[in-house]
Amino acid sequence: MEKRVFDFSPGPAVLPVPALEEAQRNLVVMPGVGISILEISHRSPTFTQIIQQAEANLRQLLNIPDGYRVLFLQGGAHLQFAMVPMNLLQGTGKTADYIVSGSWGKKAMPEAERQGAAHVAWDGKSTNFNRVPKDSELDLTPEAAYVHFTSNETIQGVQFANEPAVGNVPLVCDASSDFLHRPLPIEKYGIVYACAQKNLGPAGATVVVIRDDLVEQSAENLPPMLSYRAMAEGKSLYNTAPVFAIYMVKLVTDWLIGEMGGLDKMYALNKKKAKMLYDVVDQSGGFYDGHAEPTSRSLMNVTFRLPKPELEGLFVEQAAQRDLLSLKGHRSVGGFRASIYNAMPLEGVERLADFMRDFAKNNG
Repeated sequence: MEKRVFDFSPGPAVLPVPALEEAQRNLVVMPGVGISILEISHRSPTFTQIIQQAEANLRQLLNIPDGYRVLFLQGGAHLQFAMVPMNLLQGTGKTADYIVSGSWGKKAMPEAERQGAAHVAWDGKSTNFNRVPKDSELDLTPEAAYVHFTSNETIQGVQFANEPAVGNVPLVCDASSDFLHRPLPIEKYGIVYACAQKNLGPAGATVVVIRDDLVEQSAENLPPMLSYRAMAEGKSLYNTAPVFAIYMVKLVTDWLIGEMGGLDKMYALNKKKAKMLYDVVDQSGGFYDGHAEPTSRSLMNVTFRLPKPELEGLFVEQAAQRDLLSLKGHRSVGGFRASIYNAMPLEGVERLADFMRDFAKNNG
């Protein structure tokens, strides 16, 4: 097999090798089925078992209680930006609050404004989104329809370590880039949604964990494909589901439960990996300049700049020589971004940390 490199892409992102290997084994013929996973019907008993096991895995990993549905949808986070206000805001006469801590929170809010009143509860634009807010900084609307936040901003590399305090108002979270990186107190949430291609599987599937009472709020005039109620009643099979993507979610969650030992252990490893890179930044004598304030640093996306922009090409070139790819940062932040999701092996982070130390020593 051709050598695998360490790909630090923000998404689609690295997947666990054991999950890829199992998918490879079943790609042409699934055992006992006689056809490929790519060919099975979404109505078949085989796929029914797959989607049910994927949901069971998610419920086990996140300790999801009764009173919450797990939906497998499509359209990624962008579609959820629209579905949330369509189902929870439209026609209520209420206001939806948005905590804007980065580029993805900024993209979510205009979709709410199409459906009703939306209010900025906090905006980090003035400091180019280099931190998340304290609870005391939030300007929340009493009796809001919901409060929306993005738990981890991939572009800026800032992350909420804890859920914002919003009282009894439903808390809605775009967890696309840090879903399953740690245990979650699900009871604090009304909705948690995540596109798969960061931490959960390949592009094509979107997981939505939603409280039952919010499912029932879906407006009657919504097309079924945009209705949480319709999708829940159809058990995520109102239309042809993304069979292969959901199969991969099942395999990735199998890996998290089995080989990785659950989310407590995954969280400990994620903190260890992130600390390796932030230690290099902090101990570089100013050679590396981290974008995020230390108290808001992401465990998933480590963002930093070099002292001279003219060094960036050399950094990319020499990193590639060590099989370290996809490190270029987003244009709005500049510099570099190392995305170290669950499936990024410790060896890859160690190699990147060693390279960063060597590069600083040779070019400082």
